[in-house]
Amino acid sequence: MNTPWIILTTIACYFVALVLLSWMRSRRADNAAFFTGGRSSSWLTATLAMVGASISGVTFISVPGAVDTGGYAYMQMVLGFFVGAVVVAAVLIPLFYRMNLTSIYGYLEQRFGGTSCRTGAWIFFISKMLGASVRFFVVCAVLQPLVFEPLHVPFAVGVVLTVTLIWLYSFRGGVKSMIGTDVLKTLCLVASVVCCIGCIAHSLNLSLTELPAAVASHPTSQVFFFDHPGDGHYFWKQFLAGIFLMIATTGLDQDLMQRTLSCRNPRDAQKNMILSAFVQIFVIGLFLVLGTLLYVYADVRLSGVSIRGDALFGRVVWSDDFPLAVGVIFIIGLISAAYSAAGSALTALTTSFTVDILKADRTQSERDLTLTRRLVHVVMSLLMALVIVVFYELNDDSAINAVYSLAAYTYGPLLGMFGFGLVCRRTVCDRWVPIVTAVSPLLCYVLQSHSEIWFGGWQISFELLIINATVTAFGLLCISRHP
Repeated sequence: MNTPWIILTTIACYFVALVLLSWMRSRRADNAAFFTGGRSSSWLTATLAMVGASISGVTFISVPGAVDTGGYAYMQMVLGFFVGAVVVAAVLIPLFYRMNLTSIYGYLEQRFGGTSCRTGAWIFFISKMLGASVRFFVVCAVLQPLVFEPLHVPFAVGVVLTVTLIWLYSFRGGVKSMIGTDVLKTLCLVASVVCCIGCIAHSLNLSLTELPAAVASHPTSQVFFFDHPGDGHYFWKQFLAGIFLMIATTGLDQDLMQRTLSCRNPRDAQKNMILSAFVQIFVIGLFLVLGTLLYVYADVRLSGVSIRGDALFGRVVWSDDFPLAVGVIFIIGLISAAYSAAGSALTALTTSFTVDILKADRTQSERDLTLTRRLVHVVMSLLMALVIVVFYELNDDSAINAVYSLAAYTYGPLLGMFGFGLVCRRTVCDRWVPIVTAVSPLLCYVLQSHSEIWFGGWQISFELLIINATVTAFGLLCISRHP
């Protein structure tokens, strides 16, 4: 059996397990189960699901590859994630449960008005659809030369097949089935990374006791950066950005909060949020250690090969020095990360579009709501497949980078809207909110483009989210009045 069929068989077996698990959990599932999991998840199950959901296929490939240029600087941001998770648990989770929200953007409607709610939902829709599509595109681009090209399957057909499989295990149960399948994905993901670390360390003749010293002595293992405040890796920039990124991209993201709000009560949801952020520190630490070992291996065994960055992980594990099982483990970890992110994104997009934009949960019967929700889910799946194929046809790295930048820009207005609503009692002119949320990212783009010239070499990186939120909040202040 050659490599493409081995990989294809691995993916098929994995999906069979997902579909069976999803079917078991989604029997007799109704709309409440799809949108909120019926508020029946235990906090430990939700925690395991959250860990896998927070790691995409891009993280699986890029975090190990990035240690060559950034060291372990990402860990500074991950530490900020933990602080941000505490804020989300203390402030947002009690609020969302008290308001009994199906979609978290319902808060914007109750606080500001219907236009603000739809604005927040559309911001989430654009950001999540493009962000999830480009993340899934990266994985499809990895699998295409390994699997589909040798089998003469066009890229578009491969994408449609994989998106169809994701739709198949998520269309009925939604959050209820995603919680169960995400637990399996988390276990596969962590097991894959641990096995790869063990195999590479063994090939380098490093024992378990020698491994920590070998990693710590390598130049890629620097964690803290305090030397240059203007640099993008500077500790306080990364740490503070991590706090606000966690608040914005988890606490204000329907995708990830949908899992948290599936817990039985606010206290369980708070446990889930804090514990999942704590576990994420160790999981990301494993990815960083793996990155160091990959570069040690490349320097020792692949000295004549100039492969670095994202391509390194796959190149090493599929080399002749490792048994076939290591490559299979890599594929399992990759698809666990990628398909978890894509499946949860489809569920969250379906929920937000149905509840916030169509308002179908208020105007339709249970039967009609089910039909509407399933139709929206199909449309979201087709749209995601279309966006992925468009990225492939463009074949332009700058387009992909632009999408990542767009995702970073869009969470700023969300953070500004929620922040203004929580700390200020003033009422805003609801119809002007879309203009404020459109102008703020434009001003931030101008600022970021000229920051090094205007501020003596200062690089605006992840702190742009904080600036964007502040500008949005100021704009809301300008269109507000005392209640």
